[in-house]
Amino acid sequence: MNHVLLTGANGFVGKVLRAKLCEAGYRVTCTVSSEPLLRDGVEHVRLDIRDAAEVEQVVQQIRPTHVVHLAAISHVPTSFRDPVLTWQTNVMGSLNLLEAVKRHVPEAFVLFASSSEVYGEAFKVGEPLDEDSACQPMNPYAASKLAAELAFVQYFRQGLRGVIARPFNHIGPGQSPDFVTASFAKQIAEIEQGLQPPVLRVGNLEACRDFLDVRDVCDAYVKLLDLADRPADQRIFNIASGQARKIRELLDELLAQSPVSIAVEQDPQRLRPSDIPFAVGDCQRLRASTGWQPAHALGETLGALLNDWREKAATVR
Repeated sequence: MNHVLLTGANGFVGKVLRAKLCEAGYRVTCTVSSEPLLRDGVEHVRLDIRDAAEVEQVVQQIRPTHVVHLAAISHVPTSFRDPVLTWQTNVMGSLNLLEAVKRHVPEAFVLFASSSEVYGEAFKVGEPLDEDSACQPMNPYAASKLAAELAFVQYFRQGLRGVIARPFNHIGPGQSPDFVTASFAKQIAEIEQGLQPPVLRVGNLEACRDFLDVRDVCDAYVKLLDLADRPADQRIFNIASGQARKIRELLDELLAQSPVSIAVEQDPQRLRPSDIPFAVGDCQRLRASTGWQPAHALGETLGALLNDWREKAATVR
């Protein structure tokens, strides 16, 4: 049986991906950096990706056929506040994993979850970007992801098998309120429960982004693992809808699903120092290589996100 080592498994994406991998017939061993937030019966090991000795021990012990590397500092404001932690985790952690795989399971197929943030200033052309577009990161998180990509490319040149994925904004139940749509949903749910005044505080609503349901992103990851059995024509894949959505549109959809009258006010603290007006991806390469298509409507995803926060808010009262 194919055996996946999944790093960062107790994160927002990791929990969804673990279930998708199991459905696809993989045996999955999860790594978690803190107290396990996984159900009993899920194979997991504690791992600090920054500790080279720990990483080597885990890879040697598990001997996976596939590796999916999600573990990262992924919150942009956190990367500004603590760039050293961000680089230690995202770059040195990736190098630790690459070295361990090269040494103990060089035949394994590795999928690295990078980010559309690596394109940065290139988005200023105002059109969807493909994988050949220039990478011009605008924040420490994006820079660290691009540096890790370069490390993966070097190991690919040495014979390691694998791919790099650049997912665009993905949303769904379980996402941290540090991210925009989850922040909206959390505030709406708490307003409905009377836990905060009926005022929703927001950042830049005019920015256009490329939003996907987290389940669609995880489906793309699973399809990319299937490339392990095919010649490596391409190494880097955008995961994107190709559709530009103003953040205001998503907020309006969430507000329309609430029976409460809510005012909207801009909060200067929620504005990013490096915000860009348009960030949308071209994913023709992924579709041509794997047949992947998004399967979930955005309104459905936003409804599930809001209901998740409603359940959480109801337990607070």
